[in-house]
Amino acid sequence: MTDFYIKKLKDLGHFLKKLLNRFDLLQIIPMLVLSFVGIAFIYSTGQQVGGDAAGLFWVKQVVWFFAGAVMWIMLAFMDYRNFKYWAVPIYILSIIALLAVFLVGVKVYGATRWLQVGGIRLQPSEFAKFAVVIMLSTIVSMRNFDINRFWNLALFGGVALVPFLLILKEPDLGSALVIIPIVVGIAFVSKLRFRLMITGLVLAMTLLSVEIINEKNGYYPLLKNYQKERILVFLDPERDRKDRGWNQLQSELAVGSGGVLGKGYMQGTQNTLGFLPQTVSNTDFIFSVIAEETGFAGSFLIITMYLLLIASALRTALLARDRFGQYIATGIAAALFFHSVVNIGMSVRIMPITGLPLPLISYGGSFMLSTMIYLGLLQSVYARRRRPFSEMEDA
Repeated sequence: MTDFYIKKLKDLGHFLKKLLNRFDLLQIIPMLVLSFVGIAFIYSTGQQVGGDAAGLFWVKQVVWFFAGAVMWIMLAFMDYRNFKYWAVPIYILSIIALLAVFLVGVKVYGATRWLQVGGIRLQPSEFAKFAVVIMLSTIVSMRNFDINRFWNLALFGGVALVPFLLILKEPDLGSALVIIPIVVGIAFVSKLRFRLMITGLVLAMTLLSVEIINEKNGYYPLLKNYQKERILVFLDPERDRKDRGWNQLQSELAVGSGGVLGKGYMQGTQNTLGFLPQTVSNTDFIFSVIAEETGFAGSFLIITMYLLLIASALRTALLARDRFGQYIATGIAAALFFHSVVNIGMSVRIMPITGLPLPLISYGGSFMLSTMIYLGLLQSVYARRRRPFSEMEDA
């Protein structure tokens, strides 16, 4: 009888070991830490601001986190290779949603970026970025697809260009720019010739430079005037300190005043006294609040968690059992890297303000859900790793 129970315990132990081996703790631990930090500081900023922000925002974030966790679990246990068959419908639906924004979208703070679905406000651009990752990964993983052929490259670029222009038109420059590193990352892994990549980047930088310096009749084909001003204020901090440059200046002061250990949880003066406006203190500039209240120590922890999260995505790309999984993981790594670097960078004035939220920390339902979808799909790729990198199939 004793031997029977010992055998059952060993079987249970083997089962649990096998189950845990399927989960990437290098992803899960940073995901949970960053999510809980986000909820804590959304609560913090809410209590300092008052009103609806005090009792509503952090509760909503908790609900979105658990909704995202459900999506994460579903995707983690789903075979990511099924998305090959759903790539086109997902992409088409994302384009339809982006077009719907111009017809029935909700305008908030001067930009029309949201759709009201019942009592829920969704931002289609967040899910469009996911659709781009899936669609591009499907295209380049097709058998005999050579990205260095002109028409193949044109198809690859066109798939990314359509949502890029639609998101830019909303206007949402930050979200549109996220598509660029996704494209570059997947193109690089799919062995696009280096000279073609350099040529594309040079053309893009040239176009951006022309946009910035073109002052004739105030006409900017792609960039809105306020977007151009953000870049100019970044290049010249003294240009407009009391208006366009105000948020970035106060953010920089908040980060610098945190010292080594910070002023203490819910004791940050830049946010408490309203120097960081409540419209940005829990979204675009939440890192500034964290840095002021937890100092260098807290900031270092946050940055470390993002490095681990991105490292887990890159490791998953290396361990993926096929090219499709490799491209998905690379695209997700590029999106997470760009979001975190730009958001933290604009908080310390090494990046211009683009309105990009901080993954898993910034307040927002659409972004929380889309990020958890990214990570759930990444977990699915990791769980199905088995073959050595050298034996990956070409799908």
